[in-house]
Amino acid sequence: MSTPTTAEQDDLQSRLPDPVQFFPEVATIAGAMSKATRNGSIPQTTVSLVQLRAGQIVSSTYHTVRQTGELRKAGETEERITAVASWQDAPYFTDAERVALELVEAVLTPNPFGERVPEELYAKASAHYDDKALWTLTLAIGQICFFIPVALIAKPIPGKALGKNYNK
Repeated sequence: MSTPTTAEQDDLQSRLPDPVQFFPEVATIAGAMSKATRNGSIPQTTVSLVQLRAGQIVSSTYHTVRQTGELRKAGETEERITAVASWQDAPYFTDAERVALELVEAVLTPNPFGERVPEELYAKASAHYDDKALWTLTLAIGQICFFIPVALIAKPIPGKALGKNYNK
């Protein structure tokens, strides 16, 4: 399979138009969520790593492309970006980042044998993050979960700037 050309990428269509034209408050919600996760209690890189992992778990090309781009803009190495999919045995992550990645996996992966976020995982997370940071991490996971249905149903165009990723 070949890589799409720029012309082919320009031909990509979203399934739905930008929701902001119907619901202007979505822009306000998105802005508030971003502001909440950028409060400085956890590194923005951690937020992007967690959101990249969420995009991978739900098979969202839009979110994986977007978060990969955010990480590259932040100066992250290709090794760290690529290794998010196999973070458990990759040597590139801090213990705090590992616990954040474990937490997003727990939230997004059904567990037929018990709680998705058991006490042991919560204890590990609270050992690395204070209450505000743990809430920030929780909101970062909630933020990506809010936009997962948008990406999977509406199919915004990967790699396009926000506000320009719908063309229908």
